[in-house]
Amino acid sequence: MAENPWVLSYDGFDPAGESLREALCTLGNGYFATRGAAEESEADEVHYPGTYLAGGYNRRVTDLSGRSIENEDLVNLPNWLPLSFRPEGGDWLNLRRMGILDYRQRLDLKRGVLERHLRVTDGAGHVTALAFRRIVHMRHPNLAAIEMRITPETWSGRVEVASALDGRVINAGVERYRELNSKHLAPLEAREAEEPDTMLLVAETNQSHIRIAQAARTRVYRDGAEPAVERVTDVEDDHVAQTLTLELQRGETLSVEKTVALFTSRDRGISEPAQAALRATREAGRFEDLLATHVQAWQLLWDRGDIVVDRHPRTQMILRLHVFHLLQTVSPNTIDQDAGVPARGLHGEAYRGHIFWDELFILPYLDFHFPEIARSLLLYRYRRLPDARRLAREAGLAGAKFPWQSGSSGREESQVLHLNPRSGRWTPDNSHIQRHVGAAIALNVWRYWQSTCDRDFLGQYGAEMLIEIARFWASLAKWNDATGRYDIRGVMGPDEFHDAYPWSDVPGLDNNAYTNVLAAWVLRRAGEVLGHVEPVRRKELERLLALEPEEVAGWGRIAGKLTLPFIDGGIIAQFEGYDRLEELDWDGYRAKYGDIHRLDRILEAEGDSVNRYKASKQADVLMLFYLFSSAELRDLITGMGYDFDPQVIPRTVDYYLARTSHGSTLSRVVHSWVLARSDRARSWELLKGALESDISDIQGGTTAEGIHLGAMAGTVDLVQRGQTGLEFYDDTLALSPCLPQELQGLHLGLMHRGHWLRLDISCDEVRVAVPVGWPGPHRIRVRNEVHDLAAGEELRFPCQLHGGGWRPAPEASPPDTAVTTEPERGKRSAGGTPTGSS
Repeated sequence: MAENPWVLSYDGFDPAGESLREALCTLGNGYFATRGAAEESEADEVHYPGTYLAGGYNRRVTDLSGRSIENEDLVNLPNWLPLSFRPEGGDWLNLRRMGILDYRQRLDLKRGVLERHLRVTDGAGHVTALAFRRIVHMRHPNLAAIEMRITPETWSGRVEVASALDGRVINAGVERYRELNSKHLAPLEAREAEEPDTMLLVAETNQSHIRIAQAARTRVYRDGAEPAVERVTDVEDDHVAQTLTLELQRGETLSVEKTVALFTSRDRGISEPAQAALRATREAGRFEDLLATHVQAWQLLWDRGDIVVDRHPRTQMILRLHVFHLLQTVSPNTIDQDAGVPARGLHGEAYRGHIFWDELFILPYLDFHFPEIARSLLLYRYRRLPDARRLAREAGLAGAKFPWQSGSSGREESQVLHLNPRSGRWTPDNSHIQRHVGAAIALNVWRYWQSTCDRDFLGQYGAEMLIEIARFWASLAKWNDATGRYDIRGVMGPDEFHDAYPWSDVPGLDNNAYTNVLAAWVLRRAGEVLGHVEPVRRKELERLLALEPEEVAGWGRIAGKLTLPFIDGGIIAQFEGYDRLEELDWDGYRAKYGDIHRLDRILEAEGDSVNRYKASKQADVLMLFYLFSSAELRDLITGMGYDFDPQVIPRTVDYYLARTSHGSTLSRVVHSWVLARSDRARSWELLKGALESDISDIQGGTTAEGIHLGAMAGTVDLVQRGQTGLEFYDDTLALSPCLPQELQGLHLGLMHRGHWLRLDISCDEVRVAVPVGWPGPHRIRVRNEVHDLAAGEELRFPCQLHGGGWRPAPEASPPDTAVTTEPERGKRSAGGTPTGSS
């Protein structure tokens, strides 16, 4: 049977794979999300029910190895799922103790519905058919619902249905964290509500004091009517359950509907969460009513966010799965919350739910489809600007020093110790010195501004962030009399394997190329940002920030004199001293270990250190080619006072690809992007690997702890921009499609400055449609041919697919053959000026 491009499906019950399925079948709405654990399951060696609130953090202290360590976690909230049945006096539903005659599970991406269909036989020989449907409501973010349909195939008699709210949960979803204090909830109230079909459970996080209220209404229907039931409620401090008993005849179907409302003290527009939860369950309709409005909300999201590829249903399904999980983590429901985007979504407890730099890969998709969500995520950063200033002051620096890991506040949440599961040893964790997170935030601010021309955001929030981040880089850069340049010392780059020199006991590296180039970019952009702000607001900011022309001029001088190391005839060195490291026996380690993605853990377990070797976890130098075109990069590097020949880019790509383990799911996204025009076959293989990262759990167990949201969004952006060559200049929209032969066609809409652009690429032509009132570029270049682009117009350009990549039709000019041969261009979205700005 052909693969359904809207459905992730599983046949058969697989205990070993259940944790992965639970992560991939998570349902959420940008307010909260619940893993796809079976309704009848409890946390054990197979299952891990988990519910997580956007921004729902709590801190605990653990005494470990003689040290008191404080960690902040995204809290596992009370479990609202429990719903089960049994023939009276028989066994409760348990798939590991029953005979399974049939089992199918499907995640309907289009409608946001998780379904299970199963037939089981118990110890007494009873055969029962069961069907479950579950939603976490996209329009009404505080609501969720389950429908369980029970059909006795071989028996009649009394049946018992159990429904519960369980607050006896801890954070135990990541094995390596289990030595740490994991109890985050204190029970406050558990009871039956005034309506006998409704239960209430209230708990509070024990440090952050977030009050969480859950109300659950459980009703049964037979032939559309509510039959008489015996209902017994059992109450404990942190658990409330109801058992419903009634008669059921062979062949009859009983429908059980559990409707749940979740409110917290963080919510707006309510008086008190328990009261709000009870009212919401009282007013909620039946399951089908909730399903209809939920599906409608999802359809509106898909109308804006879908990306369609031709003739490759698995790629299509995975792309939609990635968009689906992104919109379950951040959605229109996120906009009024103070929430960032966790690197592992709201799908598990890996990285403790912290926010890293993954927005760099996530926001480009949101900028073009849901800019209002992108704006809300940038405001999460702005609200933490005071903390970033404090962190800079504490380090003796100016401006704003954003933390590598962020959570409820703007303090640094990075761990100080890291457990290597291979060796069982705790080792120092120096990841907090990845200062480049600030540059990523600045770049995200600028990209959003370029895509939306949102002058209000830039004037009220964005410019201030850019300026303060620039001040941080200016104060971190130190003059070196010996070289006549500025150095940035004691940092880590995106690679993450290298956190120190093997000949030094002090953590940090000097003049990481990616960091220094991004610092130069920030300093240049900050110098011009106020030119795009409304004049009155510009004067206000200059006064509020005590910004003088001399300081801005100093940023330019530093940007023009930052150190950039080189090796091997022009290849950019990852950091100063990289050439002194040893080469690694890659073939030997692959032969010995097979999977060497986490080479750092392998070497530490051997008593060695990855710091000794030219070995990267993920793209570092190559991130520059991911973020900037060759023309932009040449402009940046020559602006730093170095000669840079783009012809060296292919050698640079090959050099670092041969020394990268792809220990991060982001790695394949970046490498596929930089190879898209020079080696399309290899680029497609890397893209396929990136697409399969989570759905196939290619890192061997990490996805079960939470999806990799940056890689998911990165694959979507790789298709929408990387494979189309889409770039916006000051006055030109540029397209240079390079679809792999396997995809054949691509269709999507993109929002640019409030208007929708339609793009269709097929085997025969490229079609571009712009709406009436189009405020964007009024010229379009497809490959090297430039045409006028008028509002309300649809343009078609003939082309053909040939030899595994897109090429223009014979009468067109020849294509760029590699990233190094692109013609000189005007500035694109990362560095240009929006049309109509001051």
